Amino acid sequence: MTNTPCAECYIKFWGVRGSVPTPGPGTVKYGGNTSCVELRADGQIIVLDAGTGIRLLGLELAKEFSGAGFEMTLLISHTHWDHIQGFPFFLPAYQSKNTVLVLGYEGARKGLASTLAGQMESPYFPIALGQMPGNVVIEELQGFEFQIGPVQAKATTVNHPGIAVGYRLATSKGTVAYLPDNEPFHADQHGYARERIDLQNHKLIDFIRDTDVLIIDSQYDTDEYASHIGWGHGSVEEVVRLAMLGGVKRLYLFHHDPGHDDNRIDAMLAHARKVAEGEPIEVYAATEGEVVVLGESVH
Repeated sequence: MTNTPCAECYIKFWGVRGSVPTPGPGTVKYGGNTSCVELRADGQIIVLDAGTGIRLLGLELAKEFSGAGFEMTLLISHTHWDHIQGFPFFLPAYQSKNTVLVLGYEGARKGLASTLAGQMESPYFPIALGQMPGNVVIEELQGFEFQIGPVQAKATTVNHPGIAVGYRLATSKGTVAYLPDNEPFHADQHGYARERIDLQNHKLIDFIRDTDVLIIDSQYDTDEYASHIGWGHGSVEEVVRLAMLGGVKRLYLFHHDPGHDDNRIDAMLAHARKVAEGEPIEVYAATEGEVVVLGESVH
């Protein structure tokens, strides 16, 4: 069972919202599904997180392969609900010809497999994880560098409650970094010493350095962030500055707040672009359904 190499490498956003799904007229432009991003590269199907957006991805994959089996890798950044709540509704996991390899790190209190299974136990869900007919293989990663076929993958811990990571994926057409939940360190947080703050932020900058596409938590504006310090989410201004320091080519603001409608995200994007004005970086707000082709030059 093999996947046909795609003619081009690309990412597609299936869910860009944080915390909780937000359907309704105010979120039509950017979308209301929670975190899920698809990467097609070098014959691999790699999915980043299993928020509610993965349900639509599953329907599309079932249609694309039309009964033929395929292999895919699902990378879980952490096991908060908005990153796993779509997995029970992921159609390919119910089709026995498919192999779904789930990779991640230990859950906050239990192992990764136990956490994923827990949300499918009665009385929460009618079908248990073990009853899924697909070949679902769950493995906890032990190191921070690994391979997904020819794609070189790296992970790093991020500043978010519980055990959470970001991923960096190097493909033949470019590099993608995905940090859906992260709060940059600064002086007001937890009383950390300046040395630790600088060390952690430099570690993050090195992780994202020279990436072609950075998808990163940008949930708050500056005023909102002041009252959410320590919640584990970033502010737009800090994220843009980190991306510029890291030499990122394309930045996608991600993990949109459930209280932000399309107009609010438009305004945050405009501010982010003003912060980045004059720098060699393009800034976008992640939009559900958007396809980003890797290897294309930045305009």
